[in-house]
Amino acid sequence: MIRLLPLALLLSLAFALQSVDAATIRQTLEGGMDVSLSYPDSVISGRSFDLSVFIQNNGWEDKQDVLLVVTSSEDLINAKNSTVTIERLSAGSSYGATMAFTTTPDSQPRTYYLNAYYSQVLLSNNETPNPPTVRNIAIPVVLKGQPQVQLNTVTPSAIFENAEFPFYVEVVSLDVDITNVHVLVLPPDDVMFRGQTTHTFSSIQKGVPVEIHLQMITSPEEVTSEHKIPFEVVLNYVDDQGEEQTVSKTVPLLLRPRTFMEFTTDGGLWIGGFFLAPYVSIGTLVGIPAGALFSILIHRLQKKKSGKKRKTK
Repeated sequence: MIRLLPLALLLSLAFALQSVDAATIRQTLEGGMDVSLSYPDSVISGRSFDLSVFIQNNGWEDKQDVLLVVTSSEDLINAKNSTVTIERLSAGSSYGATMAFTTTPDSQPRTYYLNAYYSQVLLSNNETPNPPTVRNIAIPVVLKGQPQVQLNTVTPSAIFENAEFPFYVEVVSLDVDITNVHVLVLPPDDVMFRGQTTHTFSSIQKGVPVEIHLQMITSPEEVTSEHKIPFEVVLNYVDDQGEEQTVSKTVPLLLRPRTFMEFTTDGGLWIGGFFLAPYVSIGTLVGIPAGALFSILIHRLQKKKSGKKRKTK
């Protein structure tokens, strides 16, 4: 179906498509005739899409019998009406339209091509018809599978009893805008969270990551052996078709006994049950036995002494 649009509205629509997620093919033909075709950079299988057409006569002479026909060699892309005909387009004037296409749900994700056949007749001195000018334009249409929403988590590589650790969740919608978003983190029974375990967002834009930072506190009960404990992250949202979707992810964390000395990569230090520096980043906990720590210190002191002896010679 072709929908004629006012020039101002068409230009606004074309600019929006180009700046967000669309591509535009521009062709300049005989007599200063400019043809622009704007289309989405990708289409989800089973969805419809529009092809915006803008034809402008920037030359000094009129054109007649302007014809644009867009066809597909694949049965997976269809259009009810994909033809633009203009009897006469005077110098300095323009014409705009949109063509609506549909894709079948069983179309495989890959790049398909539409063929745009364009022809025009230039009128010399606005009277004498010249031979028709013909141009074939290939329009790539990238079909993608179902919309994907990623649920990413960042956690410490290990945790131990009676301590506080960060838990990061990131939500990224790769293909479409989503709304009514709910993120729920379900900890095991022996772990509690500081703050909310449920976070709600009215909408998340396509390609814009949303981060959630939570703090978890482990039970004060002594841990005698290392084992993994599962956290479950559940994401509920409404997609661009108004359908409810759910994505879940299980995150196992290693719970282990604490060594006498525990260093964190941000400079924090645990000595027994005492924490000597604030833990402010994600980091990976590294357990260093006290004997190994003292060996490192002694080795550094020996280096300093040997350096002083060399200087005195």
